[in-house]
Amino acid sequence: MSNQTSPRPSAPRESAEQDRADEIMAAWRRERPDLDPASVGIVTRIWHLAKVLGDHRRRLLAAQGLDPAMMDLLGALRRSGTPHALSTRALAAREGVTPAAISQRIARAEGLGWITRSPGRSRSVIVTLTPQGQEVVDRTAGAIFAQDDELLSGLPEGRREELAAHLRALCLELDPGTPLEHVGREHPDQD
Repeated sequence: MSNQTSPRPSAPRESAEQDRADEIMAAWRRERPDLDPASVGIVTRIWHLAKVLGDHRRRLLAAQGLDPAMMDLLGALRRSGTPHALSTRALAAREGVTPAAISQRIARAEGLGWITRSPGRSRSVIVTLTPQGQEVVDRTAGAIFAQDDELLSGLPEGRREELAAHLRALCLELDPGTPLEHVGREHPDQD
C-alpha cells in the first residue's frame, strides 16, 4: 500500500509528548526515587496496545460472525496446507488449549458447516476445513490483515520490521514454548 493511495494517520508521537506510561513513570520517580520504573515504558505500553488491538480484532471478528477461538481453529486448519486437515490432538497443541476446549470449538464449527470430522489412524479424529469454512477464514484473514495494516500505518515499514524483531526476541525469551511456533511450517505433523 503506497502513501498516495490511502491516507495515513500521523507519525508516532514525538518524544516531547507524554502518554499515560510517561505519567506513571514520572509519578513513581517522584514518590519512590529509589525504584526504577523504566519497565513501565515497555510493559504498560504493550499491555495498553494489547487491549486496543484486541478490541479492534474482536469487533472485526464479530462483524464477520466469528470469535477469536473460532478464528484460531479455522486459521490453524487453513495454514496447515492442503488438505487443510489436522488431528484433534494436533489442533489442541497448536492452539495451546485443552482437548475439551478444542472439542467445543470443533463442535461449533461443524454445526456451522465449516469443518468435518472423520476417523484417523489409531483412534484419532481428523478435522478438515470445508470449502465454506475456507471461504470464511480467507475472507476474515484478508479483513484482519487490512485492518492491521491500517492500525500500524503510523509506523514506516522499517520501524515495523524492527519492532517485530524486538517483540519476537522478547516472546522467545519469556515464552519459548509459544503455540505459534507452528506458523509457516511447510508440512505440519498431522498425528
